[in-house]
Amino acid sequence: MPTGVAMRDAREQLFDAAERVLLRDGPAALTSRAVTTEADCAKGVLHRHFADFDAFLAELVLDRIRRLDAQGAVLRESVGQGSVVDNLTDMLTDLFSSVAVAVVSLTISRDGLRARLREAVPTGVPILTDAGHLVIDYLSAERDHGRIPAGTDIGTLALTLIGTTHMLFADRTGHQPSPAEVRKVVDSVVPS
Repeated sequence: MPTGVAMRDAREQLFDAAERVLLRDGPAALTSRAVTTEADCAKGVLHRHFADFDAFLAELVLDRIRRLDAQGAVLRESVGQGSVVDNLTDMLTDLFSSVAVAVVSLTISRDGLRARLREAVPTGVPILTDAGHLVIDYLSAERDHGRIPAGTDIGTLALTLIGTTHMLFADRTGHQPSPAEVRKVVDSVVPS
């Protein structure tokens, strides 16, 4: 391991390294040693920036949740444009093709991480809950535009979309669903 070499934006490099390990090898392989090896830095770099490994993982999850803001902005900009089904299909495919599924597995598998995340995100499953809020906001705006029927239970619809799409992508080692498969699910539950 290199020592004494300055790292530019060490936190981001460590987060990116953790994401690569998580996607490639799964939550069980995510250790401080695996992260620092992947980032090509000394183990002490991680502990210089974070109190312990669970603090690092909590910040990683919260950082990835913040990145949902960009997807939310794209979804909000699509209100009243294109088809509702296509807009949701694009957002859900992008969300679950990313690190989101692995982050859910990581959160479920580590008690210390879950406890830390409860301080910042008191209810629900991080990333899934946040994505659900984005979908609720989008569907509410589309309902206001008359593109979703007025009596639609937006909360239940959003939970159905998030939960079902998550299940499509949950096996990270198997076949990744195509946008057409995601669209089929979205089209089957979104009222017109």
